[in-house]
Amino acid sequence: MIIDQLQKEFEKIYHKQAERIFFCPGRVNLIGEHIDYNGGQVMPCAISMGTTVLIAKNNDHVFRFRAVDFPETSDIELKDSYTKTGTEWFNYPLGVIHEFLKAGIKLEGLDFLFSGNLPIGSGLSSSASIEVLTAFALNDIFSGGMNNVELALLGKRVENQFMGLNSGIMDQFAVAMGKEGNAILLNCDTLDYEYLPFEIGDYVLAIINTNKPRKLVESKYNERFAECMTAKEKLQKKLNINHLCEVSIDDFIKNKELINDPVVENRALHVISENERVIKAREALTSGDIKTFGELMYASHQSLQDLYEVSGEELDAIVEFCKTYKECIGARMTGAGFGGCAIALVKKHSFDDFKEKVCRHYEDKIGYQPGVFSSVIAEGVRTIV
Repeated sequence: MIIDQLQKEFEKIYHKQAERIFFCPGRVNLIGEHIDYNGGQVMPCAISMGTTVLIAKNNDHVFRFRAVDFPETSDIELKDSYTKTGTEWFNYPLGVIHEFLKAGIKLEGLDFLFSGNLPIGSGLSSSASIEVLTAFALNDIFSGGMNNVELALLGKRVENQFMGLNSGIMDQFAVAMGKEGNAILLNCDTLDYEYLPFEIGDYVLAIINTNKPRKLVESKYNERFAECMTAKEKLQKKLNINHLCEVSIDDFIKNKELINDPVVENRALHVISENERVIKAREALTSGDIKTFGELMYASHQSLQDLYEVSGEELDAIVEFCKTYKECIGARMTGAGFGGCAIALVKKHSFDDFKEKVCRHYEDKIGYQPGVFSSVIAEGVRTIV
């Protein structure tokens, strides 16, 4: 929905104009999957799709949550703290409000209207988009004095403590700190980061949505987190490490018998090798070697499929097709898996043909159509009005 339409919708619901409008994008992760909570390096970027919120203060000491995209509504009285109730979408902004109150920031009643064009459960970080968007808005309206890195960390606390998902910092950081035309190389342990111009010549970054939604809190995500912690604890008997990603491939091979569990060993091998792929991907990107970057994408997907087991027939069907399509040089699942999206590097002039053929292949194999679009690497969270 365009801003004028959203303004009219806000007036229809609340019988007044919105005072402020903010936008926060979603993200894709180019490479470096399931290593953010293992202290590794990742390479996400913000995209042009995302979430918009319109806000006005009220004098009723109530938070009113409405959304264009969800039927659920909620009016919640201003209190000192909150806990998650149910699974409705408004728990995400409520968790952010809870964090602001914990920080001693005085809030007033607000009327919210959210609208987004990120497919829910697609692996493009709709939840991080809502969290950082709400945090950015509250910080602005109530002079919270936080910078965007602090807002990303606040969003991560909401995800971990309020929503109960043991995720890392990548998603919130990417949507808070995104820069147009640039990927972010982020060290998830130290939060050191650098912007890398995403110059891919005559290629375009395609996003292919499996249209198989997934709910991470209910998925095997927390199970994978626990398996990685087990691997780390066993390796710590001999290695002086704080995170799995501090282990080199050589050291892992020398000490893997400490783990003594083939499944946990596979999880650790994915994490350690994926972290090394990110470092190689940075070299490829900065030297303009897009072909090698694409090969690393394919290797990443193979590892996620075989060692980490978070792919699935839908994502695999897309990547299998990409390998047979001459004008595609790399593809992989992006996000946590269990459904969601894949990304691919495709020649610009072939994008329409690619779209038609990948849709046909996917429908033949899976039984329904995927969503396919080309993405623009965009700015992070910002004020619109």
